[in-house]
Amino acid sequence: MSIQVLDKDTVNKIAAGEVIERPMAVVKELLENAIDAGASSVTVEIKDGGKSLIRVTDNGSGINSEDIKLAFMPHATSKIKQLQDLLSISTLGFRGEALASIASVSQLEMLTKTRNSFTGSRYVIEGGTEKSFTEAGCPDGTTFIVHNLFYNTPARLKFLKTSQTEAGYISSIVEHMALSHPDISFRFINQNQPRLYTSGNGNLKDVVYNIFGKDIASNLLETNAAKESCRISGFIGKPVISRGNRGCINYFVNGRYIKSNIINHAIEEAYSGYMMNHKYPFVVLDFKTDPGLIDINVHPQKMEIRFTNEKELYRDIYNVVSETLKHKELIPEVTFDKDKGHDSGKNKTAELNQAEKEVILRPPSPEETSYLFGKGSINTESKKDEKKEEIQLRETAAYNAHNIKQGTLFETDIMSPQAGKDIKIIGQVFSTYWILQYGDSMFIADQHAAHEKVLYEKFMKQIENNQPFTQMLNPPVVASLSMAEQQVLEENASIFEKLGYIIENFGGKEYMLSGVPAQLPDIATKELFLEIIDGLIDNKTSITPETLLSHVASMSCKAAVKGGNSMAEPQAHELLKELMSLENPYNCPHGRPVLVKITKRELEKKFKRIL
Repeated sequence: MSIQVLDKDTVNKIAAGEVIERPMAVVKELLENAIDAGASSVTVEIKDGGKSLIRVTDNGSGINSEDIKLAFMPHATSKIKQLQDLLSISTLGFRGEALASIASVSQLEMLTKTRNSFTGSRYVIEGGTEKSFTEAGCPDGTTFIVHNLFYNTPARLKFLKTSQTEAGYISSIVEHMALSHPDISFRFINQNQPRLYTSGNGNLKDVVYNIFGKDIASNLLETNAAKESCRISGFIGKPVISRGNRGCINYFVNGRYIKSNIINHAIEEAYSGYMMNHKYPFVVLDFKTDPGLIDINVHPQKMEIRFTNEKELYRDIYNVVSETLKHKELIPEVTFDKDKGHDSGKNKTAELNQAEKEVILRPPSPEETSYLFGKGSINTESKKDEKKEEIQLRETAAYNAHNIKQGTLFETDIMSPQAGKDIKIIGQVFSTYWILQYGDSMFIADQHAAHEKVLYEKFMKQIENNQPFTQMLNPPVVASLSMAEQQVLEENASIFEKLGYIIENFGGKEYMLSGVPAQLPDIATKELFLEIIDGLIDNKTSITPETLLSHVASMSCKAAVKGGNSMAEPQAHELLKELMSLENPYNCPHGRPVLVKITKRELEKKFKRIL
């Protein structure tokens, strides 16, 4: 097979694949150019997720007519002149690949005018081939109109996702640009519908409000600190607004949105004492650092950065976030007993986020009590440590794999109707486990796992029968959703309907929950709803029955009575009665055992009554 040099057109299309992988990349590159051109106002308009139309208009410096054709040549840039300039780069763009790449895979039209020119210029280029270059009347700045992206590379077009999903990617990059440049006014229009507008007044908190809503904007802590590695400024969220994924961790290095494991780890470690396991904070932080300490020329998409001072950066970020969190409003006016040693009988209390502390510290209302367990009282005393529970789950998994006697549970007749009358409830230990006596055996039931299993089965039966039971809320609960969250909600409206939710748009980014699944308690309603949305955002593929089951299991776990909550005996009896009526009461939806059996013979052997 002979070796040959590829033609220019093929080379450009291959190179475009690295820079322009989807419509979002086009918007990102054009927004970076607009910011570098000194624009104070930028408008992004898309149709069909950017596949049929992308229009980006700015009021920046514009391009001189004699430089227009040169700007569409590969590796043509005004940002740097030589290799050494990369060590002090302060602009977002610098590679000179964007316009050539975009033009090679689309039908592109550009209108531009500098402030000192009487007229502007109109340049049309399709598939990398120039079509026209004329004078035109237009305002100061530059407008790019990109039609039919990937029209000449059908393989790339075929692998794009739905228009809604691609629009979600674009909305995300516009939000990041607005957060990193609060002094610039951004407007985003999707399918002729305005979706985002920021004033450009330089107030970052206003931008946070416009994107994420009042719930988050009202729970922010400001930080501004000069450290050895960088200057850190912006806002971090109080633990009360923790989320189920990293989608709300936003940070920028010298105004550039990036992704960094080092920064992620430093932020999450700083929050570890304030937040439950597998929960993530909200942050919007800007790091100003010496350009000579970073390498941004790692990948054509410019999303990765290498740091020469990683240890110092990690330390400074961790310290700044930690110090900001040491805020008097986050310290509850109550003390918990700590486990000082092996002989102490006191329970070790978990580090909880603010919302959970508020729920635990106040006594439950009569409505909550009766709704969960019927008549009776609940004495809320403590909360399991999340890390400890994770260890217990792992130990349980090992137990299930190695305990060869576990099968004996299925041989007993404890599930028979007669057994329900003969079972004796002896009592409760550790405010978590119920001791039952039946025949010559003792059973220990985990109240959380039991309640979780009962709720799960109820949910599943409703879903299978397409008959969700809905509890109406009075008054309704209003939640503020970001554009990404709104998109997920719209795409999965049928999922929420199957679960028993009644959701209506309340105007703008506000959504009203007027009905929720009937098995859920009337506490933490909004938090559970947002957690399901977070789970759907994390899901990279379409919703399947399996992923729906995981959401039902999660809802059941959140709604179930927790370990450490004392329960009256009549409530426990009713719960166990429901448990025994299930086809498979032996394990909770996450696989943990619900019941453990200890025979009379085993006890007698322990006490040396028999050998």
